[in-house]
Amino acid sequence: MKVLLVAGGWSSEREVSLSGAKQIASALESLGHTVVPWDFSENFPGFIDAAKACDFVFLSLHGAPGEDGLPQALLDAAGVPYQGSGPAGSFLALSKAASKQLFAAAGLATPRWIFLPTPPPAGFVPDFAPPWFVKPNSGGSSVYMSLVRDPAGLPAALDKIFATGDAALVEEGIDGTELTCAVLGGEALPPILIRPKAGEFFDYASKYEPDAAEEICPAPIPAALTAEIGRMMLAAHAALGLDGYSRGDFMFDGERLLLLEVNTLPGMTQTSLLPRSARAAGMDFAALIARLIELGLARRAKRP
Repeated sequence: MKVLLVAGGWSSEREVSLSGAKQIASALESLGHTVVPWDFSENFPGFIDAAKACDFVFLSLHGAPGEDGLPQALLDAAGVPYQGSGPAGSFLALSKAASKQLFAAAGLATPRWIFLPTPPPAGFVPDFAPPWFVKPNSGGSSVYMSLVRDPAGLPAALDKIFATGDAALVEEGIDGTELTCAVLGGEALPPILIRPKAGEFFDYASKYEPDAAEEICPAPIPAALTAEIGRMMLAAHAALGLDGYSRGDFMFDGERLLLLEVNTLPGMTQTSLLPRSARAAGMDFAALIARLIELGLARRAKRP
């Protein structure tokens, strides 16, 4: 097939997108596909025409545009298949405040949180005690994310986010074990236990610098906890109306398993978590790409 490989974009995660695209391109070529690279930010006006000239579009985009459903909506309108979820599920998952409402409706536990669409009044503090994770509502890869232990540090953490034009989410900081779990084709993959080697949390450097974090897969946790994280991840995938694949982040404090957020276009770099989990399930990177294409074609075939 002729595959349009879309990367770049204009979000804060542009470099992660481009890095993943290199590995995806190699895998596509090894599978016998012809790859047409497309930088979303440099060639956005010609996107639909380029997509129609190809058999399939593979999205290597993070943040907005990409995970906000914009390219997916354009591709649906053009009738061109792509991997992963459609516009609505993508948009809902990207908004932490929206997705947490759907998690609650589905009975999925999540840390306490407060949504701040605009800067709060001077002296504002959440109605739950620190530590707090201060996050962009629509961002990923831990970009502009802060761990605030002292209320005096809250204004600066919020200002950093509002300066980007995004809304903010203040979330209860959970002391415990960080875990992640992916869904692929309706099945939960082996979960991964994450231990950053430096810093207080799994930040941008821990995620993308080689050997910056210990990522153990399958996670060395009790079978009952493995089953529960898989159940919750499948339920979250369904609650958001997702398709094909997704990956969710969790915290376990020894008693509670709490869902943080779900990613609809997980990272595909050499250090990314989804490929690691797929390998533990017996699927190398090229096989993972082939499976994502298969699922994307099946989704398109179901559409009227």
